[in-house]
Amino acid sequence: MATDPTSLSPTSPVDTSRVDVFWHEGMLRHDAVEGVFDTGIDPGFLDVLEKHPENADRIRNMVSILQRGPIAPHLNWFLGRPAIVSELLTFHTPEYIDKLVDTDKSGERREIAGGTFFSPGSWEAALLAAGTTLSAMQHILESHGKIAYALVRPPGHHSQPTQADGYCFLNNAGLAVKLALDSGSCSRVAVIDIDVHYGNGTAEGFYRSDKVLTVSLHMNHGSWGSSHPQKGTVDELGEDLGFGYNLNVPLPNGTGDKGYEYAMVELVAPAVTKFGPDMVVLVVGQDSSAFDPNGRQSLTMNGYRRIGEIMRRVAEEQSNGRLLLVQEGGYHVTYAAYCLHALLEGVLKMPQPLLSDPIAYYPEDEAIAVDCVESIRRYHSENVPFLRGT
Repeated sequence: MATDPTSLSPTSPVDTSRVDVFWHEGMLRHDAVEGVFDTGIDPGFLDVLEKHPENADRIRNMVSILQRGPIAPHLNWFLGRPAIVSELLTFHTPEYIDKLVDTDKSGERREIAGGTFFSPGSWEAALLAAGTTLSAMQHILESHGKIAYALVRPPGHHSQPTQADGYCFLNNAGLAVKLALDSGSCSRVAVIDIDVHYGNGTAEGFYRSDKVLTVSLHMNHGSWGSSHPQKGTVDELGEDLGFGYNLNVPLPNGTGDKGYEYAMVELVAPAVTKFGPDMVVLVVGQDSSAFDPNGRQSLTMNGYRRIGEIMRRVAEEQSNGRLLLVQEGGYHVTYAAYCLHALLEGVLKMPQPLLSDPIAYYPEDEAIAVDCVESIRRYHSENVPFLRGT
């Protein structure tokens, strides 16, 4: 089910009671590898090897829950498209893109970064993910809608201008931000990343810019090697003109719903308000959920729903309601889909949940999370000029 976005007139009334979803089934053709978790290793003594965490099944469930779940009447579907090389070069270097093209031409499966496998079909999927995200942003820029969701894979927020990382080849959100800035209709963009891992690639792409505020709430995992040298610590604040415009919020394991809400309300929303963006981008990962194999943050459906509500309010107050959501991680094949459904319920300001939580969840330690957020806020207020008003 898809609609041609060009059939909508820019002068048509914009319906803010719906989310416009951009999707293309060609993104399912990316097939990483089977093995021990994300290593691709077959130790020889296991009967059952698991699919790579970033597999097509996780996205199939996200598509199906949105198409057949109770939120379905509140969504419009649009067909994505592949990006072209000139678009990729707005964020990535020519040398890196050439490397990906050559890898695709080889027809071989290669591990191009730790746990990041490039296979036949991966380049097609990556181009579709990038182009579909660009289409979603263009949809907003041309006033066809105010709230758009790019349902894409492979993910992108770890991909840096010069290299792949963390299951990511092309930085979908970063390309969309560049499009917004280059369009002339946006002078400042705020990117809020709630994936359980540091959005290091997006941060790296705008690390020296004062036009983009990147805020990442993530598990305190540190660097994981040469492809991911950034640590995601509070002192990674940006450089040159970009100093103070990269805000990291490393949260303790088990932060949970209350802790994330506290961080969003007390730290993230005020920073975005001070920055004053023309566009808000929410980078979404359901790997912060209680049951994700790649994270330990214990968010539930209620937590994601509340984040959606907060981000909708922030967008209405700061960017005239313009909000782009971009899919990243989320590796529990069923619960990630449920959490996505809850997030969009929040974005749509549903008065009551449309779906109840199907599984129990771990308790959270709100006090630990609050203490951590307050410590980060003190650090930012002392070291970030625009938050001090200077």
